Amino acid sequence: MSSPVTYRLDDGVAAITMDDGKVNVLTLAMFEAVNRALDQAETDRAAVVLAGRPNVFSGGFDLRVLMAGGPDAARLILTGFRLGERLLSFPAPVVTACAGNARAMGVFLILASDYRLGAVGDYTVQANEVAIGITMPYFAIEICRQRLTPAHFNRAVIHSESYAPDAAVAAGFLDRLVPAAELADAARATAQSLAELNRPAFKATKLRARAASLEAVHTAIAADEASFQALA
Repeated sequence: MSSPVTYRLDDGVAAITMDDGKVNVLTLAMFEAVNRALDQAETDRAAVVLAGRPNVFSGGFDLRVLMAGGPDAARLILTGFRLGERLLSFPAPVVTACAGNARAMGVFLILASDYRLGAVGDYTVQANEVAIGITMPYFAIEICRQRLTPAHFNRAVIHSESYAPDAAVAAGFLDRLVPAAELADAARATAQSLAELNRPAFKATKLRARAASLEAVHTAIAADEASFQALA
């Protein structure tokens, strides 16, 4: 079976592209492939562009596993959350390129990135946990709290509000929109620009600026893990 993630290094920028041929459901295999690609990017000392397939970023966790519950669901969720924590503290710049629909954990990967580019288009961004009957995990709440504007935090987290691209920028899910045809080039240019910053200073400042957020996220993941153990 081929990997659902491709890795391409070009002039100091690692393009990590998720493509399962459908809606980029986040499975253990997808998470493992993204983590391997990030390992390679660290080895290559590359800035990262994380992208989805054309017209979709990610539909979020594999709902078949999620709704079945049990150890497999807990493992899947915690693996995703730890990947989000890794992106939040990644030593090199991470740019996401959102070309289409993003849901749940797909949204949280976007929020964990350093710079979030979206395509102009007919799609939505939504943390849809409450809408589908799932209590928002502690990690999800904290990653949303870190990046969303106060005016939209409750609307996004508690009300599961769905955001069109321009509204997603206003809410804090995305930083900037570009025409869909220009998204890949714009993401690469942004990553190259960030890569020109002094890398040790970038890493140290990122960790210093996000110290409270990273502590809150780490504590949240521990709380989520404890809640799964309590249900076992």
